[in-house]
Amino acid sequence: MNGMLEKERRLQKILSVIRAKPVATQGELASLLEGAGFAVTQSSVSRDIAELGVVKRRGRYVVPEAADGAKGRGLLSLQAAGASLVVARCEPGLASAVAVEIDRASIPEIVGTIAGEDTIFVAVADAKAQRAAIKKIWGLFQ
Repeated sequence: MNGMLEKERRLQKILSVIRAKPVATQGELASLLEGAGFAVTQSSVSRDIAELGVVKRRGRYVVPEAADGAKGRGLLSLQAAGASLVVARCEPGLASAVAVEIDRASIPEIVGTIAGEDTIFVAVADAKAQRAAIKKIWGLFQ
């Protein structure tokens, strides 16, 4: 359990670092994480950025944001949470409609969804299914 907590802290730190300053390489990100007290390797950083859906644009890592089409339909962001959950943030009042659209897509990696007012929890079997589900959900709303 402690390892999962440490990983969550590391993933959150990666997001905060790339939002705060330009990071051009995995090695640079690894150095910044080590400076913050995390023991990482380039390969673990590579897996982490893939899990988070972080992409490289204009030579630096960024957290993908919803495309205009996704925002227009209510989906604002998707974020991995642990190894078997995706958290979708939505415009207030639209989470239920977004969840219905996700459910109707019958994405095989998704076990189920729970929608609130502006948040959806998307349950998946494991980290591999999590990455695939995030990509497929973005694809629905692009």
